[in-house]
Amino acid sequence: MAPAAATTDPAAQAAGAAIDPLDLYAVRAALSDEERLVQESVARLVDGEVLPIIQRCFEEHRFPKELIPKLAALGLLGSSIRGYDCAGLNAICYGLICQELERGDSGIRSFVSVQSSLCMYPIYAFGSEEQKQQYLPRMAHGELIGCFGLTEPHGGSDPANMKTHARKRGKDWVLNGSKMWITNGAIADLAVVWAMTPEGVRGFLVEKGTAGFSAPEIQHKFSLRASVTAGLFFDNVVVPESQVLPGVVGLTGPLSCLTQARYGICWGVIGAAQACLRQLLDYTATRMLFGRPLAANQAIQLRLADMARRITSAQLLALQLGRLKDAGSMQPAHVSLAKWNNCRMALDIARDCRDMLGGAGISAEYAPIRHMLNLESVITYEGTETIHQLTIGRELTGLSAF
Repeated sequence: MAPAAATTDPAAQAAGAAIDPLDLYAVRAALSDEERLVQESVARLVDGEVLPIIQRCFEEHRFPKELIPKLAALGLLGSSIRGYDCAGLNAICYGLICQELERGDSGIRSFVSVQSSLCMYPIYAFGSEEQKQQYLPRMAHGELIGCFGLTEPHGGSDPANMKTHARKRGKDWVLNGSKMWITNGAIADLAVVWAMTPEGVRGFLVEKGTAGFSAPEIQHKFSLRASVTAGLFFDNVVVPESQVLPGVVGLTGPLSCLTQARYGICWGVIGAAQACLRQLLDYTATRMLFGRPLAANQAIQLRLADMARRITSAQLLALQLGRLKDAGSMQPAHVSLAKWNNCRMALDIARDCRDMLGGAGISAEYAPIRHMLNLESVITYEGTETIHQLTIGRELTGLSAF
């Protein structure tokens, strides 16, 4: 499969060359040289290292940890952070990284998203200088893996109803409670855990091996099988004051982290949809039915055209979102609209591609069913579709329906 990032020559499109079916509006031509270089580099990694192994990893319910040094070597971990051995790339570059990684698999993008936006970002934004120096360089190099503990077993859409709590005991804190559906949890060396305190919600940095802390992996998933998901359990876990994030109190902290991660999802799911459409275009062009290619049928072309329309709309939405983020004017509602639209787009396309492949659509040798199963999780985590719809409704009316 040709890399999605390398199929469009901006100069050729400007001169009226054939339109790239995965980039109908020449979004690639609107990118800077640095942004295109980043996309091409990640595309080569996905084509050369991810796609050859990801089907088997999905089947075996295994996260390919051997990819971590290669992701780190390209500067993909904490790529938007400046300093601390991080790449300091702009928001568009981070979005393109997510898009290409999810073209490979949502599990790979999820790993990078959690490491970068949910673990490194809160340390960078709210941590002390000592905490930044202690953790960020090692996380950027892939030497230390993080996870983000916010969602709890009783429900994730209402984080204010948090049961995990911490109480001060002398100079230390004692942490009790549990978290659920934690990406990277079972392989993480460091957990960024949010807990209720008498002052409000605070962030705690809990290292693997701390007495009373366990992170068992969740088994028997039918989605994100090439990703590690765990529960986190805290039984009188003692956390020193030096491991508390000093720069934030309240839900503003964890919610701002989610905004960063959701931004990456808005781009990432485009890659999954592009992968499905690319494979379907190849399949329908060569599949002969009633003496002609399947692609020659009007019903097929109508469905393919609708997929292209949806992908193009999502690309333009993500590009403008990235420009807003780089300009410092992106609001959480902007991200909600894009996550809602783009996740729904990608899931619908994956489902439709699976259907149009006929019997072959249920085989793991074809990407759509893997992407479809993954996207069932992506549309749910970090804000369900309904939560994002209601967020936009609140912006339109000024009234909260939560």
